[in-house]
Amino acid sequence: MQRSLGLEAPRARATQTPMIYEHASDWMDAAHKRVVFFAMSGLGKTHLSKMLAATGDWFHYSVDYRIGTRYMAEPIADNLKKEAMKVPFLAEMLRADAIHIAANIHDDDLTAVSAYLGKPGDPDRGGLPMAEYTRRQRQFREAEERTLLDTGQFIARAQEVYGYSHFVCDTGGSICEWVDPEDPDDPILRALSAECLMVWIKGTDAHTDELVRRFDRAPKPMAYQPEFLARVWKEYLSENKLQEGDVDPDTFIRWTYAQALAHRQPRYEAMARNWGLTVCASDMASVRDATDFDAVIAAALDAPR
Repeated sequence: MQRSLGLEAPRARATQTPMIYEHASDWMDAAHKRVVFFAMSGLGKTHLSKMLAATGDWFHYSVDYRIGTRYMAEPIADNLKKEAMKVPFLAEMLRADAIHIAANIHDDDLTAVSAYLGKPGDPDRGGLPMAEYTRRQRQFREAEERTLLDTGQFIARAQEVYGYSHFVCDTGGSICEWVDPEDPDDPILRALSAECLMVWIKGTDAHTDELVRRFDRAPKPMAYQPEFLARVWKEYLSENKLQEGDVDPDTFIRWTYAQALAHRQPRYEAMARNWGLTVCASDMASVRDATDFDAVIAAALDAPR
C-alpha cells in the first residue's frame, strides 16, 4: 500500500525553524502548550481537539470552522440566496428583506462549506462548470491560507481574553496543498511552527483503506492543489473520452480520491520531517484525557528523529 501511496523513504530532518518544544521536558514543563494537528480528514484531529477542549484548559481553533464563518461566509450565503431566488415566494421575501438566509456551520459539520465547493461535471447531476469550480477552489485556498495565518492572533486571544492555558489548532486535510514543506521560508509553516508544535497524525494502510471505503459510500467535495486538479481532470476526460458536461460529478471525485491521498501523503510526511513530529494515529486513538495526550507527545519528542 505504501508503494501505491507514493511514500518516500525517510529522510533526515532539514535544518529549519526549530520546534518550540525540542524535548519531552520542554513540553511537560510548559505553562502554555500549543499544538497544530495535521493529517488526512478522518484520522481524529477534531475528535482529539474537542476532547482537549472539554477539559476546560484548551482553546480549540478549528480552521474549517473559521473558513466557513469568516472568510467564506458571504460567498456561501450568496449561493444559498441564488438558489432561494429560484422560488418565487422566497425571492419576494428576500427582496423585501423579510427573511434572513445564512449557513449554519459547526466545527464537526461543514456541509455548507462542502456544498459550496461542489463537484465538477454535468449540471443535471449536480455538477459545476470547471471554470466556476476552479473559481471556488481558489476562494477556498485563499480562505484557508488566511485562516492558518490567523492562528497567532487566536493564540493571543485565547490566553488574554478567555484565559485558556493551552491551544490546539485543528487544521483541514488540505493544509498540505498550499504549503511547500521543503522551503525553509514557507510563510505559513514558518508562522505556525514559530507558535506551535506541528504534529502529524499518521495513519496506517488500514486507515487509508477505510478512508477510501468511507469516501466511496459518501463522496464529499474536497479542495485540491491547482496543478493536481488540472492533471487529474485532463486524465479523467481523456481516459473516459468525455466532454466536461458529460462527467458524473460523484464518479469523478471517487476516481480522484485515492490519487489525492497518494498526492498528500508525502507532503504530510515532509511537513512532519522538516517542521514537526509524527505520532501514529493508533497512539492518538488511545488518548482518553489530557494526561494521556501529554504522555504521547512527550514520547514522540524523545523518540529518534
